[in-house]
Amino acid sequence: MGRFFRSRPVATAETHRPTLFEVFFDLVIVFGFIRVTTFMSERPSAVTLVQGLLVLMLLWNSWLVYAWLGNYVRIDVGLIRAGIAVAMAAVFLIALVLPEAWETGPGTRTPRLILVLAYVVVRSTQFALFYWVAVDDPRRLRTVRLYALTTALSWIPLVLGAVFGGTAQILLWAAALIIDMGGGVLALLVGGWPVRSPGHFAERHGLVVIIALGESLISVGAGVGTQMIHWPTLLAALLTLTVTGCLYWLYIPSAASAGNALTTDSGLHRGFVAGNAYSVAHLPLLAGTIYVALGVEEVLAGLAHGKSHETLHWIPAIALFGGTALYLAGRATFLVVSVRCVRPEQFLAPGVALLLLPVGRYLPGLAALGLLAAFLAVLLSYEAWARRSSMKDQPQSSPE
Repeated sequence: MGRFFRSRPVATAETHRPTLFEVFFDLVIVFGFIRVTTFMSERPSAVTLVQGLLVLMLLWNSWLVYAWLGNYVRIDVGLIRAGIAVAMAAVFLIALVLPEAWETGPGTRTPRLILVLAYVVVRSTQFALFYWVAVDDPRRLRTVRLYALTTALSWIPLVLGAVFGGTAQILLWAAALIIDMGGGVLALLVGGWPVRSPGHFAERHGLVVIIALGESLISVGAGVGTQMIHWPTLLAALLTLTVTGCLYWLYIPSAASAGNALTTDSGLHRGFVAGNAYSVAHLPLLAGTIYVALGVEEVLAGLAHGKSHETLHWIPAIALFGGTALYLAGRATFLVVSVRCVRPEQFLAPGVALLLLPVGRYLPGLAALGLLAAFLAVLLSYEAWARRSSMKDQPQSSPE
């Protein structure tokens, strides 16, 4: 036992890849994402969309820094594995109480305080582990201390929001997240943090996006429930599969290009690019995925209850088309920061999705879902054609 606690962290190599233990952590986080969608679907409104985004950002912060830690040292061995297990348990607790975190009235403060306490445990464990792995590196220690300071400051409005609830909770938690995420960016700029394995870093973020995309498919079952299956719901389920598949294939080539660009970078510049392209730009990708899942669930629920001819309400329409726009905007930002290039269709796609929002609002749910699937299929086909055309236009090297 003494040897277990005295053993030093195992540094990762350039060729390091995600471990099964890290994938298990991803599943716990995605369980939290599912709980966010469940919460928003129970009381869909504009306020709920904002509340869902705030708790999603808390979950993203809980996952993100452990992804950086797993790139720096092996997190599936020794004391670090024990610390990650504690963090996973706290994240799981956050996910469990999450739907009740925005309740108001007498006796509703306890779930909010439990969520905040669990979040503090997640972040405190993270900084303890980071301090341990960086204890012999003054530059890394400076980064950890600066980030820990700003994160600790963010806990003040977080706790106050849990105490007061209501509108104050929204404003205070938003302020806490701005302080926390801004502190992370500042720490990265001032002290820097290396990305030892670009392949591991890119794959970790890609995996969590892909797993989150699967939530749209889970939403099919949640929306239908135990109602009798009939052709409108079956068609909507197939359209959902089409939407999810298109979002997946729109991300994969971008992820491959960004991963290659990250590999060619080196030193602290690689860390800056990773922080902006992955830590920041992947948040709208995930948020868009969660909103699309919410929209799918609302459409399927309406079809399952025989409301196939009713026009779509504003909240499901915003979730479907606004979520898609947010996803595509995140992808464009991801490409701008990583490969420093974005094609015109990739830049314009979020705007087109937003233009389709008022159209989808006045269509029946099934038709709106079909419109979204058609738009994404056309976009995907056009981008594939554009890539093939650009490859043909590239000069071919003559054989010697």
